[in-house]
Amino acid sequence: MDWTPRDEAELVAGWQLWLALSDQVWPTADWTGTPAEIIQRVRAQLARCDEVERGLLATQPERRSTLTPLIQSLFMSTGAAIELWADDELPLDADRAALLHADLAGVAELVEQVLDALARGGGWSQLDAARHH
Repeated sequence: MDWTPRDEAELVAGWQLWLALSDQVWPTADWTGTPAEIIQRVRAQLARCDEVERGLLATQPERRSTLTPLIQSLFMSTGAAIELWADDELPLDADRAALLHADLAGVAELVEQVLDALARGGGWSQLDAARHH
């Protein structure tokens, strides 16, 4: 996955997207909330991504952003998990926690790929490397 900003506006929007996606929304192994709570956090993160793209497109309405494919892939990858878990208010037992983690693992992997692409394209790979430590 690659990303190259066309101009300063896309570079700034890429940075904003990188910051939005850098927020950890995935549950840790010791988390005891409900699936709906996690999905609410995922939706809030996606809303921030959408705001970044809308803000960029408002300044450049004549063309599609280079960020659009990255953002669309995030929405597409989360769709099934959101539909499955959004209304689930039951506390997680070990089996359900494993299912939730499995459903979100692919989404988390894609988020990492997008973060890496943004960091490489934006020229802040050193910051991205620091995020992993």
